[in-house]
Amino acid sequence: MIALVTGAGVRVGKALALALGTAGYDLELCCHRSLAATERVAERVRKLGRKATVRQVDLADGAAVDALTSDLRRRHRRLDLLVHNAGTFARTPFPETTRTALAHALEVHVAAPFFLTQGLLPLLRAARAPSIVALGDIFGERPVVDFAAHCVSKAALHMLVRQLAVELAPKVRVNGIAPGVVLWPSEELGQGARDAALTRVPLAREGSPDDVARTVLFLAREAPFMTGQLLTLDGGRSVPL
Repeated sequence: MIALVTGAGVRVGKALALALGTAGYDLELCCHRSLAATERVAERVRKLGRKATVRQVDLADGAAVDALTSDLRRRHRRLDLLVHNAGTFARTPFPETTRTALAHALEVHVAAPFFLTQGLLPLLRAARAPSIVALGDIFGERPVVDFAAHCVSKAALHMLVRQLAVELAPKVRVNGIAPGVVLWPSEELGQGARDAALTRVPLAREGSPDDVARTVLFLAREAPFMTGQLLTLDGGRSVPL
């Protein structure tokens, strides 16, 4: 089995790569700035007996995305799993958000998954039971102040999951995950905001990258009748009013 993971190498991407390697996938790992970290992850995957190739790609660059898909189509006959994990999380207060900031968020969260999927569709359709999983965000369903570009672009990604599920059925299944408090971005939101958020989580803890990885594996391998769904993985945070 072959899987492509974007945003691999650090945080959730690292956990995804290791979990998929352990589960028997050969990996294509894409990163932007975390090349050294991704190479270390790839080496750990190889020690599991799996193949791992690292690709440094700026997903905000459409030409680079097209070059990646062309190269993968030359090198592989099929793709069993495509995980759209790469993301950006920049503070963008609405009055100060520039066209460049909004465009960057939309390129990474929407355009790159859109055109990667489009370009790799022949490989996905050649697999026996192909699956796509996109990493959204609970902020794509419920907005947070000062992160307008992030929230809007993640909301668009959620719709892309649903749209692709309809467009690519019945051969390719497409689902998404909307994590809550998982590896809290303290630099952007602050420790105080994290502590306040955790008081609203019924399970009373922060999620882990492994929680996300296990959910990706479930969607890819254990849910053959599930498509077009967005699983909220937030410890129940979004349930209470």
